Amino acid sequence: MRKLFIILVAILFITTACRKSDIQGDNFITINVTKSYPKKELILQDFMDVDYIPLETNDDFITTASIQAIGQDIIIIKNFNRNFTTDGDFFIFDKNGKGLRKANRLGQSGHEYTSVVGIALDEENGEIFVNDITTKVVVYDLSWNFKRSFGHEEEIFYKQINNFDQDHLICHVGFNYEDDIKRDRFRIISKQDGSVVKRISIPYKEKKQTSLYLTDINGNTLFDAATLNKELIRYYEGWLLVEPASDTIYKYQPDHTMTPFMVRTPSIQSMSPEVFLFPGVLTDRYYFMQTVKREADLTTKVFPRVDLMYDRKEKAIYEYTVYNDDYTNKNIVKLGFDLMVLSLINEEIAFMRKLEAPDLIEAYEKGQLKGKLKEIAAELDEESNPVLMLGRYKK
Repeated sequence: MRKLFIILVAILFITTACRKSDIQGDNFITINVTKSYPKKELILQDFMDVDYIPLETNDDFITTASIQAIGQDIIIIKNFNRNFTTDGDFFIFDKNGKGLRKANRLGQSGHEYTSVVGIALDEENGEIFVNDITTKVVVYDLSWNFKRSFGHEEEIFYKQINNFDQDHLICHVGFNYEDDIKRDRFRIISKQDGSVVKRISIPYKEKKQTSLYLTDINGNTLFDAATLNKELIRYYEGWLLVEPASDTIYKYQPDHTMTPFMVRTPSIQSMSPEVFLFPGVLTDRYYFMQTVKREADLTTKVFPRVDLMYDRKEKAIYEYTVYNDDYTNKNIVKLGFDLMVLSLINEEIAFMRKLEAPDLIEAYEKGQLKGKLKEIAAELDEESNPVLMLGRYKK
């Protein structure tokens, strides 16, 4: 009864707030995911400092550069192809792109991984946590020496693990949306043995599927897609928690307090097909986000997406386009979902993405580059490793 009362009060609070205005000051904002918003163009360098890191290329350091983590001193990359498989190779570069070491612990033993879902870097404690698809976490030191391993919670799969504090990881739980069990989708677990310290509960009415699979009468696949947007997102010292079946996106702080950050309308529980809302890169002034409609587009084979931005200074929402000013031809920078981007990294770096060497060479030859990026591209060849682009918060 007490739990029901709390949920009803929370719903009443959100509903009342939503009647007042589409935008609610600096505490949280309300986004109508079905509304058309005016368009606005931005230059990335106007609100972020942009750096480029060319990754060293030699016989031992050749990588497709799937970005995994960046710390104060090191950058961790793995090989990754479009079939979502890996050869097990990890590469550690310093902050200037110099190759430090290469590691591969692919295998079936307790000290190895079979397929890597993601990693968490704890540079302070000198540890790397490798999240393996076989529902275990393998812990190595920064030289890739085995330290320990522990399993995921029983009957649970961690889609995402991240460094929370000195002693704990924060995890995003994956589960089968078609079963009838309601599950809390976020966990705080021990870095030592994986024991669950806290389950973070976000109330919702019914589960919402974020993927769609359609076949014809002969069983041939017509459409197969998932949102793929992150649902556990770093925001300065805290985290944003996205439960697709809830209308509220929450901010979770290191002291374990949780407050509303965004509220979407209309209610996700009332929509068919559903339109989900996912935050992207966030700065002091701009909140970049994306709506994703769970609807089959048989032409593009992906869900329809709209890139939105909330301007805290103007207290207004726009459909945005951001351009990189180091190009002369209006090169677009995605600050929502992008498979090539590692976003919302820490209090200094908002995002990191990779730029492929052949693309940079082509742009250079067409005279489309400026400044530091032009200088870097002039030194590349077709076999060069990608160049990493860092977006830093302006100080």
